[in-house]
Amino acid sequence: MSLRPAAREHLFTNRTVDRYRRALADGLDRVATRISSTERPFTGVTPDQLALEVSAVDLDRPLGDVREALDEIEDVYLRDAVYFHHPRYLAHLNCPVVIPALLGEAVLSAVNSSMDTWDQSAGATLIERRLVDWTAERIGLGPAADGVFTSGGTQSNLQALLMAREEAGTGANLRILTSAAGHFSVQKAARLLGLGPDAVVVVETDRHRRMSPTGLARELQGCREAGQTVMTVVATAGTTDFGSIDPLPAIADLCLAAGVWLHVDAAYGCGLLTSKTRRHLLDGIERADSVTVDFHKSFFQPVSSSAVLVRDRAVLRHATYRADYLNPARMVEQRIPNQVDKSLQTTRRFDALKLWLTLRIMGADAIGELFDAVVDRASAAFDLLSEDPRFEVVTRSPLSTVVFRFVPTGLPADLPADLARDLADRANLHAREALAASGAAVVAGTTVDGQHHLKFTLLNPETSLDDIAEVLELVAEHAGRFVREQTPDLTYSVG
Repeated sequence: MSLRPAAREHLFTNRTVDRYRRALADGLDRVATRISSTERPFTGVTPDQLALEVSAVDLDRPLGDVREALDEIEDVYLRDAVYFHHPRYLAHLNCPVVIPALLGEAVLSAVNSSMDTWDQSAGATLIERRLVDWTAERIGLGPAADGVFTSGGTQSNLQALLMAREEAGTGANLRILTSAAGHFSVQKAARLLGLGPDAVVVVETDRHRRMSPTGLARELQGCREAGQTVMTVVATAGTTDFGSIDPLPAIADLCLAAGVWLHVDAAYGCGLLTSKTRRHLLDGIERADSVTVDFHKSFFQPVSSSAVLVRDRAVLRHATYRADYLNPARMVEQRIPNQVDKSLQTTRRFDALKLWLTLRIMGADAIGELFDAVVDRASAAFDLLSEDPRFEVVTRSPLSTVVFRFVPTGLPADLPADLARDLADRANLHAREALAASGAAVVAGTTVDGQHHLKFTLLNPETSLDDIAEVLELVAEHAGRFVREQTPDLTYSVG
């Protein structure tokens, strides 16, 4: 069967480079136009509304034309996308991305190297390895350190806990100790590793939402007395909700004394590795046995770009499996570097190129300046909220999150406390939903001590304090209107 010319013309080959240039130019122009004209982070479209347009597309009838396809993408994606570059996107750990990384994304996608073996990647393997070494040096893990790029913090944490488990042995009473403010991926990893439902032991936090060393010591002793083996302690350098950094030196001391593997989840806080003024906040991370970093959170890289680092490269053998067609044992003897020997993934993108070009074009100091800027802005937002009687704020973050809560004022003094709390909960939930529906801003939500709160996650250096102040006015407006509608018989003032 002969291949139709119409099919062949879509392959990216030496014969179709002009077509490639035109297609990408059209696509880049479309995105640039959309970004330059976007006035709000979200349109407020609902899933049901957008689903109608997406389901109406007949995927068995191709358009055949790049510009027609881009017109369609405008309707089903670009028009209603959530734009993290907008200064009033204040919700999750999504950052605007730097242009050198976007250049890397275009290059790596076109060449399409696969990072599993040398004979599918060549120089890409060496670039990734050099960046792993650079990151390990910044952390201070020592000369035996190594690691591998991953799809994100969840995979990095999973691989770290896999290695910790294998080093501890496969007993029935393995335990993982982690902070009450730690990431849910720890529980997910425990489940995937086949551990029991009680395997994850939550350690109490202090008033700043950091793991309590006293609580950790108590849990370590309790596990020891119960005949349980603690396979790892997971400390967090940048919790998702509070940006809190656990007291790493004290935790490292306890792990050393107990002979326990220390994993530090620095998926968020890794941006401090490039800060000239705040690097000391990560003091103690150099004593970890493994570390998670997410460049696509605080290095301003496109998703995905993450890595897991280890103090002792020998433990990466726990992720090594051999296949004769891919990475036979003789390749080790021939000193052929195959990244699949270190990775949970087989086929894997060359995501390291984005970070490489970022460092080579703008440099680590510039990344640090961008990250410091958002931390400074979060501190100013905390002060703004602390001085506003309409809100209460939870704790000052050393990073760039602010967790707060709208508090109705002017309610009757005899209103039962539980009813007042419920009203405040519903008002905060409503404010977040109404704000997103309007498209004017996007904020996150979380639960603190059983009560609903709102959250700013600041990762855009272009977000000003004026932006934050205006979003707070919108939150107060939506929440206050909700309270008035729910309590028409009450005398209520917004504050």
